Amino acid sequence: MKQLKEKIIPDKYIPEAGSHIETIDGRDYLIANDAMYTFYRRTKGEFSDFFLAIRDQKKLLGCKCTQCGLVRVPPFLTHCPDCNFAPTEIIEVEQVGVMNSTPPITYFATSLFQDMAPYGRGRVIFRGADTAMSVNLYTTNGILVPGLIKKGTEVKLIFRDKRVGDVKDIFCVPASELTKTQIRKKGLQESEIDWETAVQPKLPKANNNDLANLKKTVKEITSIVIEMNRNPRARKDIAGWKRNILVKTKGGQFGLFIRDGNIRVGKAPSSSDFIIVCEDPRTLLDGLAYRGAITDSVINKKLWISKNMEFNTIFKLDRMARSVARTKKM
Repeated sequence: MKQLKEKIIPDKYIPEAGSHIETIDGRDYLIANDAMYTFYRRTKGEFSDFFLAIRDQKKLLGCKCTQCGLVRVPPFLTHCPDCNFAPTEIIEVEQVGVMNSTPPITYFATSLFQDMAPYGRGRVIFRGADTAMSVNLYTTNGILVPGLIKKGTEVKLIFRDKRVGDVKDIFCVPASELTKTQIRKKGLQESEIDWETAVQPKLPKANNNDLANLKKTVKEITSIVIEMNRNPRARKDIAGWKRNILVKTKGGQFGLFIRDGNIRVGKAPSSSDFIIVCEDPRTLLDGLAYRGAITDSVINKKLWISKNMEFNTIFKLDRMARSVARTKKM
């Protein structure tokens, strides 16, 4: 079967010609579709060997000075500036290394990197190298939060299943989250990692107060989501979105269900798209009631999410809460 070639701009993102009206705060505005674009080709130049090795061979290359033996990764020099410009040679280095510094974490990325967030970006010194290489960082245990990866953490290089010869073809995860076989394997791909069974935080044993707190909190959350469903702006925030969310608390479990503009509370689903764990359910309640942000609770480790990319869903819930609050101020 002939494989269809992908385009730089998929057809679904190209708007139809014409105009339409959008009503904002009770006033009509005329919106016209237009375009401004530039296409260009660029060469990887002397980095071609490096990116071809990543794309086709799942190897990590560096350059070694033929005089002093210093190994630089990536191989950004053809001659060593410390040895009177002695030539360097291309060598392969190992795919396990340590963090050279504690990486900052990007939670709210620009549109260009939206599909990658949340992610860390830090410098790793791979075994066999003398310099640090900048690389993206993820975790298999839910959303990446501060303190999970820091200076000195051992990490493993992972290759995307689909590679085009770009720096985004690779990333790292903590070696402690992988098996010894995975750590030893050269060219480990993302599909060979278990992303579905993140280790959940353990909750303390519940008492009668915890059970009563959950019952009261679920009732309050139900009242809030009913209000969200009546709010056009909040409904728009989850338009086209569908999720079954299992919420686990100290007092018990319940479900949040998102269906293309609607949200409801119900019994814990037998299968879910992702899991939220928070000891006190009022942490989630405060976010939905716009008394704080759920995203902040995630970052501050008060609320745990089982899948990294579902941070986008959490952000949508925060937007719904904000939409309801803004409507009340009008």
